[in-house]
Amino acid sequence: MTNIPLSGARLWDSLMQMAQIGGTPKGGCNRQTLTELDGQGRHLLARWAAEVGCSLTVDRLGNMALRREGSEPGRKPVAFGSHLDTQPTGGKFDGILGVLAGLEIMRALHEAGATTRAPLLLINWTNEEGARFSPPMMGSGGAMGIFPEAEVLAKTDTDGVVFGQALSAIGWAGTAEPSALADCAAYLELHIEQGKLLEDGGHDIGVVTHALAQRWYEVTVTGEEAHGGSPMASRRDALMGAAGLIAAVEEVALATIAPSGEPGRGTVGQVTIYPSSRNITPSRVWFSIDTRHGDPDCLDAMGAALRARAAEIAAARHLTITVEDFWYSPLTPFDARLVQRCRDAATARGLNWRDIPTGIGHDAVYVARRVPTVMLFTPCHGGLSHHEAESISPEWAEAGLRVLADAVIATANEDI
Repeated sequence: MTNIPLSGARLWDSLMQMAQIGGTPKGGCNRQTLTELDGQGRHLLARWAAEVGCSLTVDRLGNMALRREGSEPGRKPVAFGSHLDTQPTGGKFDGILGVLAGLEIMRALHEAGATTRAPLLLINWTNEEGARFSPPMMGSGGAMGIFPEAEVLAKTDTDGVVFGQALSAIGWAGTAEPSALADCAAYLELHIEQGKLLEDGGHDIGVVTHALAQRWYEVTVTGEEAHGGSPMASRRDALMGAAGLIAAVEEVALATIAPSGEPGRGTVGQVTIYPSSRNITPSRVWFSIDTRHGDPDCLDAMGAALRARAAEIAAARHLTITVEDFWYSPLTPFDARLVQRCRDAATARGLNWRDIPTGIGHDAVYVARRVPTVMLFTPCHGGLSHHEAESISPEWAEAGLRVLADAVIATANEDI
């Protein structure tokens, strides 16, 4: 265990100060990416880090890298962090906990006059949430070569504002090469769970072993418009066909069980109906399907089952149903050495921990494709996240901070 003067109270105070930027009447945060409020949050982080001797580099995607030099500056840095941007009705902790816990490590090292062997790098990734510019995790995805830089900079929000122009407008368009952030010895990210497993199990910490495989689809159901007074038997109602397939998403997810006993996860989050009139049967329905599983073969089986169900519904109702692939993220295991280091750190601290997967995308999932990576989860009350009522306890935050610090410092000081 590290004996530097980590302060849970100072971390909590920083979380509450950051939450004032974009604070909402219901106690949450609206600090969407590349807004003036995002710029204010970035300036506050930069000021805090400068006060403890960190240097700042900003790359062309706006990713912030705050560096504390090591005693062996030629070694690759050990990186950690998360994101400061939020959903429109987001909370105080999603992403922000990981950034400000990293800041607290820098503060404690400065206060102790201690230096790690490898340099340390605290990263605030741009646009993790994807609330304003889609897809999410553009900063980390661009840095890891998953998204072309030009493609990211050209993205637009719903008002037609261009990503690159918004980045320049708030003064955070840097000149550094984004891919430099892939040249790290390790990356560690602390985050709230966004689920109830830890809280329900009475665990202080989750050590994240892997990210679930994900496959998203876009479905179009085409039928024929008919008057609401027309006989039911002759209708080709696209919505009724879509309803059957939407219901099948949940059925298929729960029925597709891995050898470990883990079922799948399925979500329909967007639905568009045409012509959307009260007394006309819809002729076209479009909707999204999000499928996730810890077993890639089971994920494939879910997709096959949904396509088969779509064909059955189409034939029975005389509809046309197309199921198109939209996005895929493979099963991503985190680094076994770093996973064990986090387990050991939690055990040494006397904390009740468990292994846990993440079913949610994080910057760490993209970083793991290029850099040895691990995540830590703290519990969150009721599993509530992306919500103004998102809540964690100071004790959970401090437990996450201490395990993160122990793992970061051990990694930065190890012989390589």
